[in-house]
This record gives sequence, C-alpha cells and structure tokens, in this order.
Amino acid sequence: MKLIVNWLLSATALLAVAYLYSGVVVTSFTAALLAAAVLGALNMVVRPILILLTLPVTVVTLGLFLFVINAMLFWAAASLLSGLDVRGFGAALVGSLIYSALQLAVDFILKSLFPN
Repeated sequence: MKLIVNWLLSATALLAVAYLYSGVVVTSFTAALLAAAVLGALNMVVRPILILLTLPVTVVTLGLFLFVINAMLFWAAASLLSGLDVRGFGAALVGSLIYSALQLAVDFILKSLFPN
C-alpha cells in the first residue's frame, strides 16, 4: 500500500513541477504516473552507478555534482517518455530541484501515514 501511495504522490509532485515551472511539461496524469515510475527506476538502478563513477568529481565539488546527476536522470526520463518534456539541461536542473524538494514533502507525508 505504501508503494502505491508513494507512486501516486510522486506523480502528483511531477504535475506540480510542471505547474510551477514552465520548462517542464507533463501532458496528463497517466504520463506523470509513467514518468514517476521511470524516474524511480532510474534513481534505483542508474543513480548509484553514476555516483560511484563520478565520485572524484563529487568530492572535489563538495557534493554539488550530485545536482548534475539528478538533472541528467530527470532529462533522461524525459527523453525516454513522450508525455514528459524538459526544455534543455537548465530546465532539467531546475525541474529536478523542485521535484527533489517536493519528494521531501512526499517522504514526510508517507512517514506520517505509515509510521513503521
């Protein structure tokens, strides 16, 4: 149940990103659901590999390169899907920052709904 609620709230967060920032366009809630699933899969599989491969750069930049990795994954999800459109790398960076902030709120809501 927690996974389904997380997925729905993540899709809602993507719709909120599209509403708040014009550089990201989500065509429908179905597209947002698919994009949330793809973003979750990319973050689970590809992100740890990218973090490991770019560890020296991440250390030198004091962790700021992680923002670039998040933007690349956000942009990659948009290139894989037709219902999510990101207009350039700068838009991917801003969109991923807004999405990350909203994901913090989603995590807080999930912890309050499902305390275990």
